[in-house]
Amino acid sequence: MDLVDSHCHLDAAEFDADRAQVVERARAAGVRRQVVPAVTAASWPKLREVCAAAPGLHPAYGLHPVFLAEHRPAHLHELREWIERERPVAIGECGLDFFAEGLDAQAQASYFEGQLRLARETGLPLVVHARRAVDAVIAAIRRFGGESGLRGVVHSFSGSPEQARRLWELGFLVGLGGPVTYERAQRLRRLAASMPLEFLLLETDAPDQPDAGIRGQRNEPARLPRVLETVARLRGLDPGEVATATRANAERLFGLAPPS
Repeated sequence: MDLVDSHCHLDAAEFDADRAQVVERARAAGVRRQVVPAVTAASWPKLREVCAAAPGLHPAYGLHPVFLAEHRPAHLHELREWIERERPVAIGECGLDFFAEGLDAQAQASYFEGQLRLARETGLPLVVHARRAVDAVIAAIRRFGGESGLRGVVHSFSGSPEQARRLWELGFLVGLGGPVTYERAQRLRRLAASMPLEFLLLETDAPDQPDAGIRGQRNEPARLPRVLETVARLRGLDPGEVATATRANAERLFGLAPPS
């Protein structure tokens, strides 16, 4: 198996004690490449070091809406310089979050729009967070896409089939992870069963969003095959077929090099 974890926070402190072993377990499970998105400007140097320490780890740099208190307007300028120098595979994690309390919506929009402009100028894809904010994210993408459009993935997608279709029309994929393994997630499972494979990415969002088999525990990239197996079962397909399609989607979106 050759899988791509399209969203994993391998730089998180939860992995500091055993990060090398986590990477080894992932590779043993067939997860040979991972996209590792940033959350704050302060986290960029560590993320760069983590990704340089092992093959198959691909950084993305951005400003996550939940960490709004740690962002400063100057960070958008620093992000431009960082991207020009480091040449990551994507911009993100960025987006909007209307679920978490105490986050100023206007300030979130300002940082998100700054990163949309940067993606438009650089041609890089976006890794987007949209929690109870899918319509607002879609509207922002439409406003800032320009003639050439934007591209990317809305990770941990939890919206409606209609919202998913609108994202596909805009050139965006959706990422599915641990939540799809829970039987109670009926709307999400119906989407996984019926959506076009060409718009699907698999993810863990580790250390968060554990699958049903490790409920309440730390998640890690080696669990990605559980997500794959669930999606394949829901679709009535061989897991290898889903693995091949989602791997090709990740390679195409992020321009990933073959695994070493």
